Amino acid sequence: MSGDPFDEGGGSILRQPKAVWATAGASVVAFMGIGLVDPILPSIAKGLAATPSQVSLLFTSYFLITAVAMLVTGFVSSRIGGRKTLLLGLALVVVFAGLSGSSHSVGELVGFRAGWGLGNALFVSTALAVIVGAAAGGSAAAILLYESALGLGMACGPLLGAVLGDASWRFPFFGTAVLMALGFLAITAFLKEQPRPARKTSLLDPVKALGHGGLASAAISAFFYNYAFFTVLAFTPFVLDMSPYRSGAVFFAWGVLLAVFSVLIAPRLQERFGSLRVLGASLVLMAVDLVVLGYGNHTAAIACTVASGAFIGLNNTVYTELALGVSDAPRPVASAGYNFVRWFAAAAAPFLAPKIEEWTDVHVPFLVAALAALVGAGVVAARRGALTMQAEELLPSPVEPQPAKV
Repeated sequence: MSGDPFDEGGGSILRQPKAVWATAGASVVAFMGIGLVDPILPSIAKGLAATPSQVSLLFTSYFLITAVAMLVTGFVSSRIGGRKTLLLGLALVVVFAGLSGSSHSVGELVGFRAGWGLGNALFVSTALAVIVGAAAGGSAAAILLYESALGLGMACGPLLGAVLGDASWRFPFFGTAVLMALGFLAITAFLKEQPRPARKTSLLDPVKALGHGGLASAAISAFFYNYAFFTVLAFTPFVLDMSPYRSGAVFFAWGVLLAVFSVLIAPRLQERFGSLRVLGASLVLMAVDLVVLGYGNHTAAIACTVASGAFIGLNNTVYTELALGVSDAPRPVASAGYNFVRWFAAAAAPFLAPKIEEWTDVHVPFLVAALAALVGAGVVAARRGALTMQAEELLPSPVEPQPAKV
């Protein structure tokens, strides 16, 4: 991998076909939908007379359906094609985002977020495969584009949620529906149908792909990492207890760091130290950050929330590359199997963190998240041999011996 992430194989990854930009642009909005509700979680709780643990179910229902739907995405896209799968996912998001904004109870909102999760699963998993297949510059460039979309969406989601949510908690949902409708039009206009795989994917192919030791190890490690990640995303807004604008600003800064470290910093660190060292160190540092977040004062909590974006950005890039390259399974199948495992943690953390607080105190959920990050690092260390196949490309290059001076 080149030291410059925007110079892959002698050409800039910014020179891409319109279809890639249309897909990446819609991906930005799709990822915005994940962090969109962060600044307005307290407002939703107040508006619908719900408890923090009830409102956190917005994430749980969303990611639980997303996880299960990962077994369906390849099955669907291998039969109707990538373009139609993307459009189907976008259409579902438009419908359920709009319905979310019209909810009259927290139960309705949780249910509509589940439908939103199905649409997002169909779109996001297929978008990665489409970008990898259509991008100029190879898979490394495609992954960086995808991670750029993820980082930008994660950064802008809370900001949009704060701006629209200041007037009403309903407006961010309506705004997302409008933006995804625009994404639907862009995909329709610029993306041609992608070649279908030679063999149709079965519902169990992603599960079978997890029989590969390297992919299973990456997925299990990512499961524990995602628990830590989504404790920050779903539980911290209640701990910070700030206005939508202030909370939105905190998570915007968090998202900017996520984007910068995933796209600009991660490739350089991987080239110098190797993927697995970067991943292991980042998970350990994230654990330290979470402990300080949980036990520090309010200022420290804000600073550590923002700083966690750096570690999350590094982890996201390395995990994505591992999932796509560590096994011999087709990329869409490997991605589906990997995401099937890790999204269950994204569903569990938003539900368990408030419950753990109720059972103990506000500090313990972050301690549990820190331990989860350390377990993820432990899996990387223990399964280094199984994970090295893909990482060999990204290990630091040995120094060439210099000829002796005469």
